[in-house]
Amino acid sequence: MDRKNSTTNARVGFTLIELMIVMVILGIAAAVVVPMASSAGTMQLRAAVNMVAADLEYAKSMAISRGQRYAVVFDKAAESYQIEDLSKPVGASDRIIDHPIKKGFKYVVNLKTDGRLDQVDLVDATFDGASAVSFDYLGSPYSGADGAAAPLNTSAITLQAGAGGSARTVKVEPVTGYITVWTN
Repeated sequence: MDRKNSTTNARVGFTLIELMIVMVILGIAAAVVVPMASSAGTMQLRAAVNMVAADLEYAKSMAISRGQRYAVVFDKAAESYQIEDLSKPVGASDRIIDHPIKKGFKYVVNLKTDGRLDQVDLVDATFDGASAVSFDYLGSPYSGADGAAAPLNTSAITLQAGAGGSARTVKVEPVTGYITVWTN
């Protein structure tokens, strides 16, 4: 019995089914990876909005617990904000409060220098035309951080995930100081 070796006529390469399976696997991997990569700005936006809302609540609670006025002052050009003790004179080194967690640091948040928030832009921060909101001993909000601050009527802190990305707005309600987050 003479058997021929069948390996001499075998082809080397991939079948159409093998190529299709590989393409399906690559498609599934791309469908999972692309949304995760593109949502980094959205995740940072959500974190930044929550941080701004929490810092406003912190300033309000400091005003209530200490019985004096505290303000959150925004600088749109620098894309930053800070919490100030309004019982201290303007320009005093201790007017910006110390950060309660980061010992030795002042309570200043800069969106562009914080690597966790660098894809977020501070689009607007207005409180009846002022760039600061202050709270009295009852937690009531006022526009501005000076002695002439008037009770707050309208407010909006708008943050955006990069140029043309999604945006969210933090609002401080008049009279009560209740803080809400809105999706634009």
